[in-house]
Amino acid sequence: MNWDLYKNFSKSEFDCKHTGKNEMRPEFMQVLQEIRIAYNKPMVINSGYRDKTHPIEAKKSTTGSHPLGCAADISIEGVNAMQLINIAYNIGIRRIGVNQKGGGRFIHLDIADKLHGFPQSIWSY
Repeated sequence: MNWDLYKNFSKSEFDCKHTGKNEMRPEFMQVLQEIRIAYNKPMVINSGYRDKTHPIEAKKSTTGSHPLGCAADISIEGVNAMQLINIAYNIGIRRIGVNQKGGGRFIHLDIADKLHGFPQSIWSY
């Protein structure tokens, strides 16, 4: 993958924190770059690619969107979270997870509906 195409992100931000692997999909990274340009503020990537052996993924009964390389969790809260959700939705993201309580607040964005037939959904953690 040509990481030079995504000027606001680096490969290391999306590496699996368990294995170091990175199999992010260009289709997702292109959409995320579009979101970043529209948002016009830095976006801290909390989690990008996760190998199936990552502790969070290993607990799941079915594969989630992170091991498929089409998801990211972005550290963000409050008004900025709402702004990011609006931008992502307007750009075409139809799978949004919201964690806005306690420490470690983030927004999950993915395109697994387009690439892997996952249902469109908005959920909270």
